[in-house]
Amino acid sequence: MAKKATAETVEVAPQDVAVKTAPKPTKPTWEIKDRIYYLKGNKSPLTFTIPSKHTQKHSLLYFDKKTGEQREIRYATNQDSPLVDEQKGEVTMGHIMFKDGDLRVPKEKQNLQKLLSLYHPLKGRIYEEFSAVKEAADDLNILDLQIDALNAARNMDIDQAEAILRVEIGSKVNSMSSKELKRDILLFARSNPNLFISLANDDNVQLRNVAIRAAEAGVINLSGDQRTFTWGSNGRKLMNVPFDENPYSAFAAFLKTDEGVEIYKSIDKKL
Repeated sequence: MAKKATAETVEVAPQDVAVKTAPKPTKPTWEIKDRIYYLKGNKSPLTFTIPSKHTQKHSLLYFDKKTGEQREIRYATNQDSPLVDEQKGEVTMGHIMFKDGDLRVPKEKQNLQKLLSLYHPLKGRIYEEFSAVKEAADDLNILDLQIDALNAARNMDIDQAEAILRVEIGSKVNSMSSKELKRDILLFARSNPNLFISLANDDNVQLRNVAIRAAEAGVINLSGDQRTFTWGSNGRKLMNVPFDENPYSAFAAFLKTDEGVEIYKSIDKKL
């Protein structure tokens, strides 16, 4: 009788399996350095004091997300922590006063720095901490906006430049030369790029300027009560101004209607 073949077993050495573990998030470190705090809104009063302790009038509480509890804070000059439950013994209270719009806190006053940077509820509302990186980013955004505005102003035609400047300086634009208009629109774009770009993208600004120029040239007339526009040549009524609206803004909106488009073409030819 034939013997059955037996399968030969081969031993394999155990292999090390590399297990990838996600890197643990690094806890943000508190940097020991001098810090500057400034009042928001470019305010710079001679002195300005913010609350330094919890009272019924001024709530100085910090919500601890780990414990889910409100923790009282105060500025005690002889304590290391601004959290009341971590302070021990008698405390010496200090004032928190901004001078000429800012407050400079040296690195030796860690308790005051942490109160202002981490815990005080008025941070972001009344004051901010100066950050060179954030300041640089803000400056870069402003410079980019100014460049965009200046490029748009440089390539802008005189009629549109006049329309935008009329919003700012009124009828003075009538006596300005084209060189003066080009100069002033560039200065305006540099000094107030946000407003300039907003006006440059507003169709009504251009149409409003056309209406004003047409009225000054006698092509159209606005009644004494500023309620009716008529043709200057024959007195035929063009439109009634809605109650409580600027007449030229209302006329600019009218020029965008089907009827107004034909009137705009006629006014444009006469101007």
